[in-house]
Amino acid sequence: MTKSSLYQAQPPLEFIPPTLNPTFLRIAQVGIPLWMRLMTSIVQVEAENVEILTDLYRQFEAGKIRFMLAFRHPKVEDPVCLGYMLSQIVPKVAKQEAKSGLPKLNKPVHCHFIYDRGVPLWAGSHIGWIAQNLGGTPIQRGKADWTGLRSARDLFANGEFPMAAAPEGATNGLTEIVNPLEPGIAQFGFWCVEDLHKAGRNQEVLIVPVGIKYYYLDAPWHKIADLLTELGTACGMATSSTNQPPSLESLYPRLVTFADHLLGIMENFYTKFYHRDLPKSQETSDKNLELATRLQTLLDVILQVAEEYFDLQPKGNLNDRCRRVEQAGWNYIFRDDFRDIKSLSPLEKGLGDRIAEEANLRMWHMRLVENFVAVTGTYIREKPSFERFAEMTLIFWEMVTCILGQETGLKTPHLGKQQAKITIGQPLSVSQRYPAYKANRLSARQAVADLTQDLQVSLEKLI
Repeated sequence: MTKSSLYQAQPPLEFIPPTLNPTFLRIAQVGIPLWMRLMTSIVQVEAENVEILTDLYRQFEAGKIRFMLAFRHPKVEDPVCLGYMLSQIVPKVAKQEAKSGLPKLNKPVHCHFIYDRGVPLWAGSHIGWIAQNLGGTPIQRGKADWTGLRSARDLFANGEFPMAAAPEGATNGLTEIVNPLEPGIAQFGFWCVEDLHKAGRNQEVLIVPVGIKYYYLDAPWHKIADLLTELGTACGMATSSTNQPPSLESLYPRLVTFADHLLGIMENFYTKFYHRDLPKSQETSDKNLELATRLQTLLDVILQVAEEYFDLQPKGNLNDRCRRVEQAGWNYIFRDDFRDIKSLSPLEKGLGDRIAEEANLRMWHMRLVENFVAVTGTYIREKPSFERFAEMTLIFWEMVTCILGQETGLKTPHLGKQQAKITIGQPLSVSQRYPAYKANRLSARQAVADLTQDLQVSLEKLI
C-alpha cells in the first residue's frame, strides 16, 4: 500500500492470517546476517544468558511449557536482532550444550510473533508478506480486534513455536528508557493458561523478559555535528563555526539551543493556526527542566488538535492517546460502509476520499507526538554518552522529517556501526498466578496489572 492510497477511503483492513512457510523460514534464517549487514548499521549481535533460552526451547519441544518472549522495542531493527539471535546464536549454544549430554534441539529455533497491523501501511506491503510467511499474526492496537486477538491466543496455546511480542506496543527510540507496558501480554498469558486447562493440558506458561541495548563501536561526534547543522538549517538557524573538536561537551549546548528554537517554532505554529493558548513558560536556572516542561505542554496541545477532530477524550498517557487517535484515523480511512466500494456513487466515493485525506492529515499531529512519548528532558544529563546523545538527536531528526513531509520508513541517518546486546531475563510464571486470576473479575484485573508491573520491573533491570 502506498502513502497516496491512505488519502482514499477504502474497505476495512483485512486480517493477514499467519501462514508459516518452512521453506521461506529456512531462507530467512540463512539470509538474516546478510540482510542485517546490508539494511542496518548493526554489525554485531551479542546475547547474554542464552542458556536460559536453550533450556526453555528444550522444554517447549518436550511439551512441558508454553512461553512468550516479551522484548524491549527501542528501534525498528529489534526484530532483526532477535531473529539473528534465534537463528544464529541459540543453535550454536544448544549444539555446544548437547556435547555435554543435554538434549539437542530438533526444530528450527523460531517464534511466532504479534505485530501491529499498521506496520505494512507505512513499511510496505512486502513487510506484511514477510511477517505472514514467518508465522506472525497482526493486531490493531487501538480497538477490540477480536480476529487478531483470537489468532494470537490460538498461536500462544497451540502454535508450532513459542510466541514473541513487544509489551511497549511501539518503539520509543531510547535504549535506556522503557515505556509503560500495555497489559495485553499479561492477558495473553492468562488466556493461554485458561485454554490449556480447558484442553486438559498441564504445560506451564511463562513470559520471558528480553532486554535489547545498542552501542556504537566508535563515537563519531563529527556526524552528530553534521546532523545538528542539517537540522538547524532546516529550522532557519544560523550556522556557527567553532574551532572546538566535536564532543559531548561542545555539542550539548548546540542540542539544547536547537531544542529551544524548535519548540519555539512549534509553539508559535499551534498558537497561530490552531488557536491554542499555550501558557508562558517560566524561565529557570535549569534549562533542561524548562524545555521538558514546555515539551510536555506542547505534546498535550498537539494531541488535543487531533483528538478534538475525532471527538476523543484525552484519557491515559501519551502513548494511550496516540493509539486511540491512530485507530480513529484508520476507522475514517478503512470504513465498514465501504465494503462494497463498487456500489457507491462517484459522489459518495469522493466525499469518502475527502474524509480519508483529512483523517490522514489529523493523524500527522499524532505522529509528531509519538516520537517524544518517552523523552524526559534529562536523558543525556543523567548519563552522558554518545549513545544517548545520538538517540535524542535522531528523535529530533524524526520530528523535523515528519514536518517536512518526508518518509522515514526504516531508514535513519547512519551515525556509525552499532552492536546490539540482547539479555535474557528470568522467566515469569503465569501459571503460578492463575489461581488468583480466576478467583473473580476484580482479582483477574489485579493479576493482570501485577504481572504487567513485574514484567516492567524485569525489563528495566535488564537495561
